[in-house]
Amino acid sequence: QVQLVESGGGLVQPGDSLRLSCAASGGTFSRYSMGWFRQAPGKEREFVSVIRWIDGRTYYRDSVKGRFTISRDSAKNTVDLQMNSLKPEDTAVYYCAVTSRCSAYACYGSQGAYDYWGQGTQVTVSS
Repeated sequence: QVQLVESGGGLVQPGDSLRLSCAASGGTFSRYSMGWFRQAPGKEREFVSVIRWIDGRTYYRDSVKGRFTISRDSAKNTVDLQMNSLKPEDTAVYYCAVTSRCSAYACYGSQGAYDYWGQGTQVTVSS
């Protein structure tokens, strides 16, 4: 069965960097866009970033633009999220997800559009 496994979370100080990785297995992902969501305590899960399978175009939520970079290795079925200049408000559980159903930005921001999800990895930014 399809599995998405995240890694790379941890406890860091404000201004530090972290790199999250997600490995997908159990399926063929060449036509899946791969993305990241996050959920902070007491808040709704929110879209962070996605990279489209068809052209590699990337989208980010406004609050992470210029600080986070998403990348993908299609040969290895992995997607990474490089997070720089981390802030306490970036603290959350980060989830990897894949979708075969989206082509427009508005779709990528919707949790319901994603077919498979990972279990999540905790990122804590605190001094």
